[in-house]
Amino acid sequence: MIVAAGESLIDLVPDAPPGTGPLSALVPRRGGGPYNTAVALGRLGAEAAFCSRVSTDAFGEALLEGLRAADVATGLVQRGPEPTTLAVASVGADGSAGYSFYAEGTADRLFELPGPLPEAVRAIAFGTCSLVLEPGASAYEALLRREAERGVLTLLDPNVRPGLIPDADAYRARFVGWLPYVSLLKLSEEDARWLGGSPEEWLAKGPSAVVLTRGGNGLTVFTGDLTVSVPGAPVTVADTIGAGDTVNAALLHGLGDRPLSALDAPAWADLLSFAARAAAITCSRPGAEPPYAAELTRPA
Repeated sequence: MIVAAGESLIDLVPDAPPGTGPLSALVPRRGGGPYNTAVALGRLGAEAAFCSRVSTDAFGEALLEGLRAADVATGLVQRGPEPTTLAVASVGADGSAGYSFYAEGTADRLFELPGPLPEAVRAIAFGTCSLVLEPGASAYEALLRREAERGVLTLLDPNVRPGLIPDADAYRARFVGWLPYVSLLKLSEEDARWLGGSPEEWLAKGPSAVVLTRGGNGLTVFTGDLTVSVPGAPVTVADTIGAGDTVNAALLHGLGDRPLSALDAPAWADLLSFAARAAAITCSRPGAEPPYAAELTRPA
């Protein structure tokens, strides 16, 4: 089983061509980085679960319906009466998305450290707003440390949202403190520039591999022994919402039961190409709509 741990929210996405302007009509869509990762895992055919705290309001019910539709287990979901977080997306002419968040007093911020996860859990993914917004951020951090210490493969996608981070230097220091507990660090070029440092520096602090996403230019993995790059899959971009989350899911699903240390250069190339194709399909559709297994050929 693969667990995605973190926030769910409602993305309010412009119902107009990219670059139309800030007063376009907004369409509600299910979202949140970890939530999108969970849905992508389920659609790809992985045994997946979502670990979070979800509102009992109408948006929260819709979020749970989306998980169930993707065959994602919800037994690790906590519930609360507070409202669902909202994220207003602005989509540029190139399809890139920026966000404004309405997260004060929302349900997902009140996540509490759960009891032991099922023994079947082999990997768990963390990232985005859930590692910023307290008090839930500290609970997710405790979960990361606990599961890493018991040998579960951990993926971290910081998916930085600067507008939510009141103290950038404190966040960067906290990020470095997570790395000894991270097996696979995946981040975008934009995240890397904002955080500072390099793949080599991050590898020295704990992760077995660092995957850098480069938009339409593809993906690159860095390990202590090799560097492998693959091109992006050609696609007409509707927007990039959920693309990085789809990469998270494709990496964990495509990895299977293999340890990261078992992947040689050809195996990494296959895995990264799989992730690139999956992300391209997500980019071809408005909002975070990751692909189903039937839309992809899984690498051997």
